[in-house]
Amino acid sequence: MPSMPPAFPGSLPVIDLSLADDPETRAAFHKELHDAAHHVGFLHLTGHGISSPETDRILRLTREFFALPEADRLAVSNLRSPHFRGYTRIGHELTGGRSDWRDQLDVGAERPAPAVGPDDPAYLWLEGPNQWPAALPELRSVVLDWQERLAAVAHRLLRELLVSVGAPADFFDEAFADRPHLHTKLIRYPGSAPSGSGQGVGAHKDYGFLTLLLQDDVGGLQVRSGDTFLEVPPLPGAFVVNLGELLEIATNGYLAATDHRVVSPPGAVERFSVPFFYNPRLDAVIDTVPGAYLSRAPGIAHDHTNPLHAEYGRNELKGWVRAHPEVARRHHPELVGAG
Repeated sequence: MPSMPPAFPGSLPVIDLSLADDPETRAAFHKELHDAAHHVGFLHLTGHGISSPETDRILRLTREFFALPEADRLAVSNLRSPHFRGYTRIGHELTGGRSDWRDQLDVGAERPAPAVGPDDPAYLWLEGPNQWPAALPELRSVVLDWQERLAAVAHRLLRELLVSVGAPADFFDEAFADRPHLHTKLIRYPGSAPSGSGQGVGAHKDYGFLTLLLQDDVGGLQVRSGDTFLEVPPLPGAFVVNLGELLEIATNGYLAATDHRVVSPPGAVERFSVPFFYNPRLDAVIDTVPGAYLSRAPGIAHDHTNPLHAEYGRNELKGWVRAHPEVARRHHPELVGAG
């Protein structure tokens, strides 16, 4: 059974990334970042350099995408993509085997589809072209630019996080240098489900390295603390950052991925969010981060229902197949039921 994460105070730490630039505040910054990553696994990130016009623009386009006629959204359905890219209808993504009451558009790095042979790892299917709605041509350039901007922020944060645990800042540079696996979701939570279920998205851990979440002013995000879940109210100008399973593996549990979920907004209230996932090359094998902290590392929390893989692509593919079984059955039936 997985161990219960420690409880933490009722609000997330607020970490100002710009403090890492000042020699007079750098040491205190690293201590605060270390404590947030070690004890909580979640934080609010400010001082990141992403401007309000940039965040306003992508939230505006997110709302405009979901305001398109259903036919325009279904024209880019992920059921058409062997790369799990595109639009997912409400209720068609699963978390913990149960339907999430949200719809979304999944976008990755814009690359041509690789030629995947029978002896190649199946996770290579996770690379390929995106699907873009013809009715909203502005979306392509804005989302791809957003991914590049946030990748730079996430890379800087990852390097500072390594320094905070006494490791070389460049330890993961090679794993991210060539073809990092970037992923952005545009998400709408369309109010309460007719069934009465409050599961906007069920409790889960992200299966990569770092997630940077932009959310609107409607609440609903909750983070596990001990045996309960705490609300994470939106903080204007901040990203919510959380650590994924691969950082837990890489630090032998010292930096633990933390369960989180979204409770559906009440009635017909809509909630919009844009999470960005920063991850290494699909074939990167994640080595243990060196450092004196390892003597205090508790080990990885093993859960037989959720095996963790050090090879990033296997961890990523596991998540996609579980969350989108209909896509897997249509394009990759041999993967359905695989661990």
